[in-house]
Amino acid sequence: MTLALHAPRGLFSAFVVSSRPLSWVNTAYPFAAAYLLSSRSLDWRLLVGTLFFLLPYNAAMYGTNDVFDYESDLRNPRKGGVEGGVLDPSLHRATLWFAWGSCVPFVALLTAGGSAGSSAVLAVSLFAVAAYSVPVLRFKERPVLDSLTSSTHFVSPAVYGLALAGAQPSAGLLAALAAFFMWGVASHAFGAVQDIVPDREAGIASIATLFGARATVRLAVVCHVAAGAFLLFGTEGLARWAGLLALPYAVNEAPFLMLGDGESGRARAGWRRFLWLNYVTGFLVTLLLIALWLGL
Repeated sequence: MTLALHAPRGLFSAFVVSSRPLSWVNTAYPFAAAYLLSSRSLDWRLLVGTLFFLLPYNAAMYGTNDVFDYESDLRNPRKGGVEGGVLDPSLHRATLWFAWGSCVPFVALLTAGGSAGSSAVLAVSLFAVAAYSVPVLRFKERPVLDSLTSSTHFVSPAVYGLALAGAQPSAGLLAALAAFFMWGVASHAFGAVQDIVPDREAGIASIATLFGARATVRLAVVCHVAAGAFLLFGTEGLARWAGLLALPYAVNEAPFLMLGDGESGRARAGWRRFLWLNYVTGFLVTLLLIALWLGL
């Protein structure tokens, strides 16, 4: 009886931990904001889409990563908490089935309620989630493509929200998406710096192992500044001032501009600040979106 109860609890705990609860909002929020501002409608598609990008999507993305990164995660001191679990091999198969299986009913509903265009965006989004970690494809081990794919993980929910709502493309909208994409590239690149040593020990390539700590941090700063520039000069009204929110990210990374590969683990302090900075930025962006919603 004890064993029968212990296994489900162990699996559910692994499922939740591997889905990175601290990061759930980073995918659900872009979808919900994009859909709501475009459709101006509180409907079932908003609810289903938000729930999907809140948990199943993150479980598939991070759970798959934790399964296929098991060997390198064992060597990584930051794994085993809010930044990702070290899954026992006995849970690997169940985690994959649980994570991807939970996506099926949501994808079926969203596909039925969407268009061919929105379904295509959703397919690209899910392909990027799988391709990042699964063997053979392993985009995460293809330097530069790893950062581009990671950014797609967070930008594609917003693009899907726009497509599902039937939004029409505009110069300002494309500039905002470009800014978001540059932010995603910068964030992934900076996050990869702290893993240079364990990744090299495990034989895993990344944008940071290719360019080294110093150059990768500088690339992250440039991309964050570029994200701000896209908003400041590519959008109008209140939206353009959101570009200023990219500056704190660049400031957070600045102390590591001269970081050597051997001490790359020090970048973890900046990464921790980055995680909390996302919540501050999210709060300010929410206020801005409310103002836009009210037509201020």
